[in-house]
Amino acid sequence: MTLLLFMLIGITVYSVIQYNAGYKLASKKDHSEVVFTGDPMDVKSSTIENILVLGVDTRGEEQSRTDTMMLVSWDKETDKVNVVSFMRDIYAQIPGYKSYKLNTAYYLDGVQLVKDTISSMFGVPIHHYALIDFNSFESLVDIIAPGGVEIDVEKAMSEKIGVVLEPGVQQLNGQELLGYARFRADENGDFGRVARQQKVMEALKDEMLSPSNALNYPKFIGAIQGYVQTDYTTNEEVKHVLSLAFSGGVDINKLTIPVENSYGFASYSHAGSVIEIDIERNKEALSDFIGMRLR
Repeated sequence: MTLLLFMLIGITVYSVIQYNAGYKLASKKDHSEVVFTGDPMDVKSSTIENILVLGVDTRGEEQSRTDTMMLVSWDKETDKVNVVSFMRDIYAQIPGYKSYKLNTAYYLDGVQLVKDTISSMFGVPIHHYALIDFNSFESLVDIIAPGGVEIDVEKAMSEKIGVVLEPGVQQLNGQELLGYARFRADENGDFGRVARQQKVMEALKDEMLSPSNALNYPKFIGAIQGYVQTDYTTNEEVKHVLSLAFSGGVDINKLTIPVENSYGFASYSHAGSVIEIDIERNKEALSDFIGMRLR
């Protein structure tokens, strides 16, 4: 019992030190203020909570665009997690503006306008948000998986991603993993990029569940507090990370909008090349996928 007590004290002290180290590291991050009003949870008719997850392409500009737009739909009753990826080139009616590519909404007026655009277009309630920029993503990957994340790189990649990747199974660090997820310079374009983003998400989940990375959890959780902007409180945020990322029983199901055979391509002088979608077909697919009746 004495030995177990000393072990417990040691683990606790280690966890606190590492958590504080991660929090201190990320607290240096300078974030701009985010305005966000989410939809209220309808607890009487649904146990599903929808979180808008945005990855921002920040390169020092005052205004940026979203490179990644996902809806993480979590059924609290069943612990089922469904992830919906929205193509950034979807031609969308942006409230208060004319139609542009979906990723332009963040450039025009931040997280709230992205939320309002997706909610109005597909009738899906969005309750919370999480926002991360590319540099923060790289840092978090290197904290949770200092030995790299295993990815089977399907082809040589280098154009406009800041790194050079060769084909084959390899351990990618944060910068390389981000480059892999962002690559679009092939015949698959944005469709290939979205598929790789989903592949990266699954690989990161495996790394988080790996016993070899357990010692990195406290520092990782501490760093999240500073690197990820969200409307969750600190305690709620930690609970979500633990329940969604570290639960071995959680399966992540994935969908890409637009769905197959529901879109075409067009070009506009004010928006460039875009993807025009059948909104009703995609709304129906989204509703079936997340198990929620949409407005």
